[in-house]
Amino acid sequence: MTDSPPKHARVFIPPATDQDQCFDIHGNEIGCPNSGQDGETRYGRDWPTPRFRVDGEVVQDNLTGLFWTKNANPNDFPASWPEALEQVATMNAEQAFGHDDWRLPNRRELLSLISYQTKKPALPAGHPFYNIFLGWYWSSTSAAINPAYAWYIHLEGGRMFYGRKDQDCLFWPVRGQSGALAATGQSSCYDQTGNIISCRGSGQDGELQYGVPAPAPRFRIDGAAAYDRQTGLLWLLDANYFKKLLTWQEALQAVQQLNQAEVGGRRDWRLPSINALESLVDCSRHSPALPENHPFINIQDVYWSSTTSFFETDWAWALYLHKGALGVGHKPAPHFNIWPVCFTC
Repeated sequence: MTDSPPKHARVFIPPATDQDQCFDIHGNEIGCPNSGQDGETRYGRDWPTPRFRVDGEVVQDNLTGLFWTKNANPNDFPASWPEALEQVATMNAEQAFGHDDWRLPNRRELLSLISYQTKKPALPAGHPFYNIFLGWYWSSTSAAINPAYAWYIHLEGGRMFYGRKDQDCLFWPVRGQSGALAATGQSSCYDQTGNIISCRGSGQDGELQYGVPAPAPRFRIDGAAAYDRQTGLLWLLDANYFKKLLTWQEALQAVQQLNQAEVGGRRDWRLPSINALESLVDCSRHSPALPENHPFINIQDVYWSSTTSFFETDWAWALYLHKGALGVGHKPAPHFNIWPVCFTC
């Protein structure tokens, strides 16, 4: 065994996914012991109980410290991305619900509301919100791969992709700053057509840059792996170690092979949860959407996570790394790669 690399003075562990069940490739529930699935490893920051505190029409999330409108659709009607930013500015001018610091949430802030153990909506069980729309919700984060698009999340099942800024979607205002979420990495602002504009007064993620910034340098090489000083996770340097596409079950078995072979001197490699995979994404970059000067080699496009899609349990979550998107793949299909991680380093 190699010595574990020293931890950064303070790491920011991504929230747990909330998944506590395990499923086979056909979608049938199975026991979690020795499965290697997210429902067994339960990696991530534990959710507090209760998760939310209600104060009139404002709800505080005790996991992140952020404040959300209790009404999950305060505008009542869909809006384009520029209109959503303008509507939030109007809320501030009118001191909606007694506050003048509402904003459109950035991608990680919006994602922090998602539970991977629920569906329709994919929100924590027992949440206090109402007027929820089972569709796309805007974030304030532009898509680096095409800045005429912005990231949004579908509340029916929790998918994250990007959509044209001129199309109409819902938005959910937030306020406050979280010391429990990492910043997205975005520092530029863009108009509806994707041109760079001044960030001042835009309300975009590139202006506010809320969240904990990544340390510099972010990664430290440790033999065959790289230690992430932001999250405390250890990733294989070779992001295509097995050199082939795998089914989901093969992905879980391949990690067991790594441990049997003590690759990198370790026997505690895991298939990462979807939140662990997403923590690698830098929203200022694409192809791949990884931090600048990362040390990894053989980067591939799509990676399996250990998190089952609760919407359709014969599917599992995956990171589309060139874009930075979170989608799903059919478990029996050999379509994706794996990127093993160590959670306990």
